[in-house]
Amino acid sequence: MAADTGSASLQLPCVFSPTSRQYLALCSQDGRLRIWNTDSKTLHQEYVPSAHLSATCICITWGPCRTVKEGPQRKKRKSVAGQAEEKADLLAMGTAAGSVLIYSTAKGALHCTLDGGHSGAVNCVQWHPEDSLLYSGSDDTNIVEWDLQTGKARSKWKADRAAVTSLCVSPDGKLLLSAGQIIKMWDLDTKEVYRKFTGHSTAVTTLRFATTRPPDSNGLYFLSGAAHDRLLSVWQVREDGKDKNSVVSFTLTDEPRHVDLVASNSKEEAVRLAVVCKDGQLHLFEHFLNGPCKKPLSPSCTVQMSDTKDSPVPIPLLGAALRAGTRTVLLGYGNHLQPVMEKVEINTAERHVCLTRDVQTSLALSMETAVSKVKTPIVNAKSRVLVPGLPGHQAPVKGSAQGPEKRKKDTDTKEMSIAERLGEIDLSTVSSKGAPKGTASLQTDNFAVLLVQGLESSDANILNKVFQTRKEMVIKKTVARLPLPAVLPLVEEITKRLQGHPFTAVLMVRWLKAVLMHHTSYLASLPDLVTQLGVLYHMIESRVKMFHKLTKLHGKLYLLMTQVATSDSSNTVTAVDHTAKLVYEEESSDEDEASGDEGLPDGDDSNWEEEEEEPAVAMEEEADEDDPDRKTDSKANGEEDMERGNESEEE
Repeated sequence: MAADTGSASLQLPCVFSPTSRQYLALCSQDGRLRIWNTDSKTLHQEYVPSAHLSATCICITWGPCRTVKEGPQRKKRKSVAGQAEEKADLLAMGTAAGSVLIYSTAKGALHCTLDGGHSGAVNCVQWHPEDSLLYSGSDDTNIVEWDLQTGKARSKWKADRAAVTSLCVSPDGKLLLSAGQIIKMWDLDTKEVYRKFTGHSTAVTTLRFATTRPPDSNGLYFLSGAAHDRLLSVWQVREDGKDKNSVVSFTLTDEPRHVDLVASNSKEEAVRLAVVCKDGQLHLFEHFLNGPCKKPLSPSCTVQMSDTKDSPVPIPLLGAALRAGTRTVLLGYGNHLQPVMEKVEINTAERHVCLTRDVQTSLALSMETAVSKVKTPIVNAKSRVLVPGLPGHQAPVKGSAQGPEKRKKDTDTKEMSIAERLGEIDLSTVSSKGAPKGTASLQTDNFAVLLVQGLESSDANILNKVFQTRKEMVIKKTVARLPLPAVLPLVEEITKRLQGHPFTAVLMVRWLKAVLMHHTSYLASLPDLVTQLGVLYHMIESRVKMFHKLTKLHGKLYLLMTQVATSDSSNTVTAVDHTAKLVYEEESSDEDEASGDEGLPDGDDSNWEEEEEEPAVAMEEEADEDDPDRKTDSKANGEEDMERGNESEEE
């Protein structure tokens, strides 16, 4: 069976089908399952789960090969294959939502879904070699044994304190290896721990049985690899239980991502091992497992791949598969969207082998697409260069002599390059009141010409000048006037710039929107559109992935800040001034009489009251003239005073 590399580190699952190695199963970042035919090197099937964005695929494992006669679902394949040989059919996929999907390549559709067993993401799935059983390990620290005939969980038990990151079933189907940071060997009949192995400081991502011998003969070996660990450790299951430490170590250049091996059936047969590391290199090992070995073993051969350019760029290896009885290695390299599969016979006598391949992937951001040839315009000394996209801006040619004399027509004619024209563009603002009506259209035409020439020559200066505009109308007209051969290079340039700073991405989104509005019909007619836009699609998906969580966080922070601001404003309310603006004190008649008796003669009482009333009346009249509203109030008060006077008279 092909190796299941787990999901403790962020790699995309890549697994070859067992025995015949006819298929290569890959899961992309958007959760799509693609199955490639290694013989014809074409896409065999593609399956998109219903929840492929929210519940992405973390791990995949092929089931054991079955003959096409088994089960009603394989009768359909008999007419296609025309032979009753064993072929890979079922494929198990563990998802981030905690479910396990069983996909059938014979039917080309989903076979069944195993739900309800895990509350966390499924990190690893492993098939039983004989029975219709499947084992899955999850972040919830549990292992579930599934019965595929009923589609339900047969048993479930807690495996570790930490998440279960890797599983492996012994060739005889009696033992199960599970690992988080501690490797445990379980007896599948009793579901009890048979042995424990400690030695890894990080999560174990790879577990494989290296021999097929039973454990009671001291000949059962298995190997393990962990995240951020540059060693593959080999453990021996001894009958006396003295198997606390690893017996052999294989050195690597980086942590293992894909492991495939040809198991040993006896002491006289060596174990063959192919390990693809995170750095994209392949290491081949061959060792006879017969007791401990003190020194770490180096690979017998290391394979790297590069392209055929002048400055070679390494090509990452995705996976490798060995075949029993032959020295050929099946390689899968390139990118996950369109991998390249090749059978290579490697000379292991050489310690280091570098394979050069001309991999022309359409996902590469190259500008080699044919663009219509545009001749450089001839500009004379009296020409006025218009700045693209900025109405009213002009650029006088600096080379002309300044003076009152007039030059003759059709003289001093010279051919200017694009770089010279860009250097003579002056962004000094000129009043646009007298600008002719056709200025904007002329500038837009110039904009389109500059854009095409910049894409053809890959000149960053020209493209920066063009892409700096923010006007929607200029962008739309420029994209609409582009020739069709320049559309795809423009999309590739936009994709490359979108991967940069977010500020640049804001500008590039406007151009991408204009391209999709005007040239969607042309893009849809391209045969390799999926591969051309693959990088753009995955980049947008990765950037939008966190948007929902960030929106929730923004809402919570906004609510929290609003509450804090409200509490602060309530605490900073100024104290109310309780002092009265106006105080009216009414003197009693007894005090008036006493004051009048003490300070004044008897006959002057009436005159004193009249003299006090006169200045009061005069002050009220002046106030009434200044404030008419107050006058009305005084009238009302006068009426009230009259009423009070009448009441006193009645009394």
